[in-house]
Amino acid sequence: MCRQVFGFRLAMIALAAPAALLNASPGIGVRLVGAAVVVTFMASYVLFRDWESFGPLLLRHPTLLALDTLVGSLPLISAGPDSTLAYVSVCTPLLAGLVYSWRGAAVFASLQSLILLLVHATLTKTPDATPAETLLLPGLCVITGALGSTLRNLMLRFGEATHALTTVQARLAVTEAVAAERARLARELHDSVAKTLHGVALAADGLAGSVDKLNPPLLKHQAELVARSARRAAAESRELLTDLRRASDPTQGMDVLAELEARTADFTTRTGVPTTYHPTGDTAVPPVPPAVARHLLTIAAEAMENAHRHASPTRIDVTAGIDGDLLVLSIYDDGRGLPPGTTLEQLRRTGHFGVVGMVERAASVGARIRIGRGDHPKGTEVRLELPLAALDTRTREEAER
Repeated sequence: MCRQVFGFRLAMIALAAPAALLNASPGIGVRLVGAAVVVTFMASYVLFRDWESFGPLLLRHPTLLALDTLVGSLPLISAGPDSTLAYVSVCTPLLAGLVYSWRGAAVFASLQSLILLLVHATLTKTPDATPAETLLLPGLCVITGALGSTLRNLMLRFGEATHALTTVQARLAVTEAVAAERARLARELHDSVAKTLHGVALAADGLAGSVDKLNPPLLKHQAELVARSARRAAAESRELLTDLRRASDPTQGMDVLAELEARTADFTTRTGVPTTYHPTGDTAVPPVPPAVARHLLTIAAEAMENAHRHASPTRIDVTAGIDGDLLVLSIYDDGRGLPPGTTLEQLRRTGHFGVVGMVERAASVGARIRIGRGDHPKGTEVRLELPLAALDTRTREEAER
């Protein structure tokens, strides 16, 4: 706003400078008026061009604006109150109101009005001028001073409101980030350590129930199962902690199909449920960023665990491969299937977070997931479709947002 005021001053000074020089007295008068024109023009130009640097100087030293007002009165006296320089004088209270608030506006409006009245009284060529004509420009000085102080207050309030809005947005962003991180940690704990510890508890219960039977082979088997499960829980905890502290390098991709085949075989050995893995498509799967691969493998593991724990399947089929521009992952079991009308909100309320976590993981990597019968007459299919473009652009941090 202040820069625009100085731009207006520049235009008015340029228009009135010839008249001021022509009307000045020869000799010393021309020199004084010319020097005053150059000083006021250059001061306005400097402040118009680089207000950010010189504006604070004007703010700290109101005497500079007062000096400018007095110097600018010389061309005004020479050109007369009817020239465009009179409008330059009206800008001074406006600028004072913007920079110094209402007190500065009052002081400079009074100073500029006094100068205008003196110029009008001494140089007017119409002695019978009406009071309205005499007081027109001084009255405009008062009005522009009040306008400047009002605009200053409005801009300050707008700045405070903008700052408050920015603070609220920052707090909301922090809250959303914390909520997203809590949800991510909940998924990680549910899909890794919590499930393994549940298995440890079941194995420990079996071991306790076998003590009375005094069956050494059974006791040994149960003890080995508890030990394996405990070691697995410890390994998963270390993996989770390492992953939380490590920034994955997206250029070091994983062979997600080979890892999926290994996890499928391990699931069969651990649970006894016949589980087969079949690669599909003729196109090789490109290396998958570690963060994305972890989400895909966790979804597959969660789908198999859910089938084993809740559906009583006789077999599970796992397929993965390229279909067009998509990486398609499918886990199908021939078990009981989901109850009709099941929704994510119902599962969340009842504490069944496995399916909820799968949906959240798929969304975090930009994939589409469908859970239902699919093209099968019974059972459940978890089908995940991930665009291949995501494998080239997603880093671990992006995948976990």
